[in-house]
Amino acid sequence: MGEGLTEAEIVVWKVAVGDVVTLNQALVDIETAKATVELPSPYAGEILTLHGEPGDIVEVGQPLVTVRVAGDSAPASEVPARTAVLVGYGVETEAGPARRQHRRSGAPAPLPLPTPPTSPPRHSPRSTPPIRLAAKQNGVSLDAMTGTGPNGLITRHDLEAFLAGPRLTTPAAIATPVTDLPFAGQQLASWHEGPREERIPVRGVTRSMVEAMVTSAFTAPHAAAWLRVDVTKMVELIAALRSRPALGSLRVTALTVAALAVCDAARHYPGLNSSFDEASNEIIVRRSVALGIAAATPRGLVVPSVKRADELDLISMARALTELIDVTREGRATVADLTGTTITITNVGPFGVDGAMPILPPGTTAIFAMGQIVKSPWVDGDQVVVRDVMELTLSFDHRVIDGALASRAVAHVGAFLHDPAPALLVG
Repeated sequence: MGEGLTEAEIVVWKVAVGDVVTLNQALVDIETAKATVELPSPYAGEILTLHGEPGDIVEVGQPLVTVRVAGDSAPASEVPARTAVLVGYGVETEAGPARRQHRRSGAPAPLPLPTPPTSPPRHSPRSTPPIRLAAKQNGVSLDAMTGTGPNGLITRHDLEAFLAGPRLTTPAAIATPVTDLPFAGQQLASWHEGPREERIPVRGVTRSMVEAMVTSAFTAPHAAAWLRVDVTKMVELIAALRSRPALGSLRVTALTVAALAVCDAARHYPGLNSSFDEASNEIIVRRSVALGIAAATPRGLVVPSVKRADELDLISMARALTELIDVTREGRATVADLTGTTITITNVGPFGVDGAMPILPPGTTAIFAMGQIVKSPWVDGDQVVVRDVMELTLSFDHRVIDGALASRAVAHVGAFLHDPAPALLVG
């Protein structure tokens, strides 16, 4: 499922015992620390055993599903079954040792003898992977919903309508609004509707984030530099671009301009786009930017990246960011999208925050934080005027980047954001 990944969580089965599947038919959605993906069947045949339930953690190389290959006419007990494993298309025989354990109980899960099903197989309600994942994160069973899409497909509208249905009520004076901001990879119940104490297993994206932040905080000495920037001209430029019919629905935002500014700073100061190799005690400088964008998703905080971002112009960058953020929030980002970042931007402005000092993603030495753009008094010569102002922060690895480089980099990005038109026109 990707280099360095050792396990995955079963999200939802797309087949049941007794189903007949074709080669490469989708079997199951699994969630790793990187993404939620579908696993295809490496065989055509009948499903004999599913070695796990939704929520179980399966380690790489352990049995996941047993298939009686097509064309075998002998009774199930006499047919040499094939076991598709999590990585690759290798197989294990059904007689092999039962090694997988359910994390929740700690008890070994024995491999049962393959027997024909005694009752008709139960098929999961039809829906798309993002909707199934959203339902799971909201603690909703698709069995409880009726799909209004083609052939009974459960749509996003169906899920939203179900979630908006009757709920437990509290007195108006103490009612607490339900936030749509996920916590630890799931949607929490409101203060008055949830239990007095709740325990949330740390796994998937949340566990990956925990490990990454702890590693970063205790291996890289963090330092920061920040600058308040008059971005009035940038705001006016974005408004003018959005009014151009030729751009259609393309989203040109402050993040688009900031992405170009950070790439331009990396070209002027290549040391920003570097990493520290502790094993060899070397600093690696890269002259191609994989620009990470910290994104809040229903699964938690993830950092997908735009590859070769330093080669993009304004239109190409706007399109790349729009596509990347959309697929990430829908849970469709690939392992390639979520690895290889060399420098990062996090935008806390949409949350109404002026600034932040972010922690470095492991393997990088610089991350820029953008605060909200607000109308503020600004001294222009001897006059006090009203300007659109944003705070820009750079967190950096002080083993690699010193104060002089950090200050010049922040000033460079600030100058770009202050008046982006000349840089966009002439580079």
